[in-house]
Amino acid sequence: MSTSRVEAAYSQTALSDEDKARLSELIAEWQLLSDLSFADLILWIPKRKDYQSWPEGFIATAHIRPTTAATVFAHDVIGEEINYGDNPRLDQALSQGEIVRDSEPEQVGELLIKEETVPVLFNGHVIAVISRHRDAVQMRSASRLEINYREIAHKIYRMISEGTFPIQNSIYRAESAPRVGDGLIRLDTNGFIVYASPNARSAMSRAGWDVELEDHIFGMVLEDIALPDGAATDETWSAIFNGKNLRRTDLDNGRAILDLLAIPLIEGSDRIGAIVLVRDVTELRRRDRALLTKDATIREIHHRVKNNLQTVSALLRLQSRRVEDPEASQALAEAVRRVASIAIVHETLSTSSAETVLFDEVYDRIIRNAIELGSRPVRHEKSGEFGIFGAQQATPLALVITELIHNSLEHGLAEKGDLLHIEISRDDSTVVVQVIDNGVGLPDGFNYEKSSNLGLQIVRTLTENELKGQIKLERTGSETRAILTFPAINLK
Repeated sequence: MSTSRVEAAYSQTALSDEDKARLSELIAEWQLLSDLSFADLILWIPKRKDYQSWPEGFIATAHIRPTTAATVFAHDVIGEEINYGDNPRLDQALSQGEIVRDSEPEQVGELLIKEETVPVLFNGHVIAVISRHRDAVQMRSASRLEINYREIAHKIYRMISEGTFPIQNSIYRAESAPRVGDGLIRLDTNGFIVYASPNARSAMSRAGWDVELEDHIFGMVLEDIALPDGAATDETWSAIFNGKNLRRTDLDNGRAILDLLAIPLIEGSDRIGAIVLVRDVTELRRRDRALLTKDATIREIHHRVKNNLQTVSALLRLQSRRVEDPEASQALAEAVRRVASIAIVHETLSTSSAETVLFDEVYDRIIRNAIELGSRPVRHEKSGEFGIFGAQQATPLALVITELIHNSLEHGLAEKGDLLHIEISRDDSTVVVQVIDNGVGLPDGFNYEKSSNLGLQIVRTLTENELKGQIKLERTGSETRAILTFPAINLK
């Protein structure tokens, strides 16, 4: 259901903003409920002006299917409306604020479906009703796993009807949080394990626990297999996972990495136990660490390349001071400038968490260096933004921009009032950069493709071979434009 449709449905209800937020919290976590009860869940919102008015009916605003069983609905029911009185179980859960569980199964197509309804209590009001739909035939031959899952589901539904679930300030509303299918451990009020699913036993076995889990205190099991300094806090594992509070942390003992999430079970004001969801994330965490190590290595390489380029630049600068031939000295100075442009890109990459460059920062340094090394003050301005480029484009682009700016400074701008203007336009497919000056202009008969100017030859080669674009020079009125066009690479 789209956001606009949800808001349209909410406009027919008595829900406050706080009520809507509570329902959003419930929906964010109810895959757990669906999986534990092997059932489709539908969230029904009563249509009424306020909590004192009798409802006209219900609107289905959310629907979740279990990952532990087949769905009983081939179609999506979101958006469906029913009148008050058409479904007595929804009416009773809403009016009495109690779970309606003892109903007879009904034939729906080829399936015999049992429906139960659960009121959603919040701030003293029943703000919605959950209907739970299960295959009654499957229920007749339940395994020990299914029995435990359903018993846990009943306790959580009771918490929903009492307004204690979702637990306030939940810390596990994330797509990466452990799920029922990853592994489940059930604890009693004293923290003893009364049931462990096969996947939970496998995860704990990989972490080093090679005997039965049941009848052991879960916190003591963790302390037995954890490294001496393996706890993420100053608390002991027994304190973290005693089942009294909502807790989530990783256990990493060198053999395996387990993502552990403890959810207390409450009835009234009494704690009646807890469940612990266990996910083996060993390979996932190791892959993440390998990527972090790789990223750090790449950044270090860029840092060292930048340092080496600065060393080369310093050597060339030192050599240029010893050369008496003006042309040779100028050639060395141009080499220093080109090397410095490449070094700027690598310096930017060395501080980035990705192989991308915010090129506007690179440009700012290029133009500053060019003007500082120039023989006279120059006015300059920039319109548009370069944005982000990958390393593959950033280096040749830096060199091309450097050469075009230097060409304008050396050959185009002669007077104090001359202006250097950089204009950038960019869309999803193309980048256009114009380097514009209002200086002396191009000489008569100038042919860019036949020019022997080394800088322009570098520009042409890099543009065509590296940027896969094109460059042209033109004179328009009093302005000379170098127009660089190349395809934008999508970095998303």
